[in-house]
Amino acid sequence: MRAAERSAAAEAGLTELEYDRICQALEREPNRLELGMFGVLWSEHCSYKHSKPLLRRLPTAGAHVLQGPGENAGAVDVGDGLVAVMKIESHNHPSAVEPYQGAATGVGGILRDIFTMGARPIALMDALCFGDPRSSRTGYLLNEVVSGIAGYGNCVGVPTVGGSIAFDSSYTGNPLVNVLCLGLARKGRLLSSRASGPGNPVMLVGSETGRDGIAGASFASAQLTQESESQRPAVQVGNPFLQKLLIEACLEVAGDPDVVAMQDLGAAGLTGAATEMVARGECGIEIDVQLVPRRATGMSASEVMRSESQERMLLVLTRGSEERIQRVFDRWGLRSSVIGRITDDGLVRVREGTALVAELPARFLSGGAPGYEGPGTGSHTPAVPPIGRGLVPRRDFGRAQGPALRPQGGRVDSNQMLLNLLGSPNLSSRRAVYEQYDHMVQTNTVVPPGQGAAVLRLKGSTKGLALGLGIGGAACADDPWLGGALAVAEACRNVACAGGRPVALTDCLNFGDPERDVVWAALNGVVDGMREACLALDVPIISGNVSLYNETEGEPIIPTPIVGALGVIANVECHGRAAFAEGQSIWLLGGGSGAPLDLDLERRLQQCVIELVESGATPTAADVAEGGLAVALGELALASGIGAVCSGSWIENEARWEDVLFGEAPSRIIIASPRERDGDVEVAAARWSVPLTRLGLTGGDQVRIGDLISVSLDEAFDRWSRGLERVGDK
Repeated sequence: MRAAERSAAAEAGLTELEYDRICQALEREPNRLELGMFGVLWSEHCSYKHSKPLLRRLPTAGAHVLQGPGENAGAVDVGDGLVAVMKIESHNHPSAVEPYQGAATGVGGILRDIFTMGARPIALMDALCFGDPRSSRTGYLLNEVVSGIAGYGNCVGVPTVGGSIAFDSSYTGNPLVNVLCLGLARKGRLLSSRASGPGNPVMLVGSETGRDGIAGASFASAQLTQESESQRPAVQVGNPFLQKLLIEACLEVAGDPDVVAMQDLGAAGLTGAATEMVARGECGIEIDVQLVPRRATGMSASEVMRSESQERMLLVLTRGSEERIQRVFDRWGLRSSVIGRITDDGLVRVREGTALVAELPARFLSGGAPGYEGPGTGSHTPAVPPIGRGLVPRRDFGRAQGPALRPQGGRVDSNQMLLNLLGSPNLSSRRAVYEQYDHMVQTNTVVPPGQGAAVLRLKGSTKGLALGLGIGGAACADDPWLGGALAVAEACRNVACAGGRPVALTDCLNFGDPERDVVWAALNGVVDGMREACLALDVPIISGNVSLYNETEGEPIIPTPIVGALGVIANVECHGRAAFAEGQSIWLLGGGSGAPLDLDLERRLQQCVIELVESGATPTAADVAEGGLAVALGELALASGIGAVCSGSWIENEARWEDVLFGEAPSRIIIASPRERDGDVEVAAARWSVPLTRLGLTGGDQVRIGDLISVSLDEAFDRWSRGLERVGDK
């Protein structure tokens, strides 16, 4: 390989091995435009060249699944003639260098993944991870990312109904911004992105093409460095008002028999959308870049083909329907232009007027990137050995433990520990965030943010939908298999607490450079853990995203799988929420404080709580997660303003009462029931062979646990409500 070729390949983000593979397949050297097209479509962000072999291990089929991985989003039958469409995506690198627009366009992109399937977006959730909460940069990123999500979601009219925020020093230079979207369609009305019909016109709709976002897929497939700030042009700029028009117009034509296929222009821009459509349909395409509307002058063919300007859709229409379909877009004030046609030769041809400037085989361009199975297969940073007992060193997760909680005689100040945990950045109230989101637009939201899993009504049906999240970052830092399994279990458990029967999952796997032994091993472990949990709980993964190279100056983030779960609630009037009511009995369902993960117990626990919520015996349910049992009791009390009085007699071994109160063992749920339904709780727990412990009663203005904890709700609320205010304070 000559020096000039090596430089051009590197500039496109390709290795020498990949460049040689291209030359051998084409039997010639690619020109600069073709090389750029390979660069974006063979990027990790688009080709999944390191993760594809692992993802094949995950279960993707199920009784309710109508569309699994392979389309823009997954789809499941939720009954009553309705289909739920769901996916989660990352926008991590753009949010690191331009947090407002990075987060906003992350929302815009995931919305397009949903409505390009012919489904109306009805809900958003976000999973955000930031660095050291004492860092001023963390405070800046938090504020800008939340503003970007709120600004786009509120303007486009799709509610953000829940989410999560986590802090860890590994995310300081590389925050994670993962956004989930749920959509709804009538059964039989789903659209495909599979192009067909030689001679059929190809129409580009929406925003004009500019220089924003050029080669954004390649940017998202490299580590962040000090030079990343100079790559701001790789960050797209969104227009939510235009997207709202695009949603309505595309949904109007989605049921039209003359619309053959639809695809949004996301990663890799026009190159990605056109190539993926025809590769799926085993046909070809010819595009004239001179017909592409532009908002910047002097753009080259390479810039037009690789631009990731937002709010654009590509449609394949039947011949003769162009003018009629264009009139629909005209009515919505959207620009539409026929820019090419479908061919039957399997090639992607790019013309600039009469000149042919690129000609590449579609299937090779879309799916020909080599697959890498382990470190040492590319040309990145040398692998490093595992550190300590886990694959990534355990870090401070921002739980404000405060100074010396064992000041005298080694006894923990349990009241202070509970207050510190409730006021820590990782566990404190998220009200300051979700109050910026319009969670009631579309009037489907039944359970608002802050009271457990999101619950949505299905208009025209008695059923409801529940959305929950599970995040495995903290556990994955020590044990990737366990962290992957816990992320799946937690997401499903949250849905079960709302009374929803989990039917589908979507996942976003956020990791560092897969060329490192430590990262590759963690990715393998997480996928295996997720697989085992999916099989045990009988819930398939129908869609997802992998985000690698989340590193800053060679320092990887902790392995962070984020899982979204969708559950179907039989009767939306009988749902659970994470808030107490007066005069309830409080119970703990599940294993002990030191018990390991038992996936069979997890399955039985979830089935038990679903049954109790469905029957109305348990209107209150919340899983025990970060901070343990005491924190879960505190959060239930703070969400309702109703205290809890627990006897403490159930703490059998006082030598380990700290573990009982603050330990984070899996497969535990706190439920609360009307006292007249106590018998129903006991019968259900016995039928499902789930351990059951009576904790106490709701009421009063304190959280009391025997003589170990006595904290007033006023004091707890003061700490809990101001936890995020301290983010960014050194």
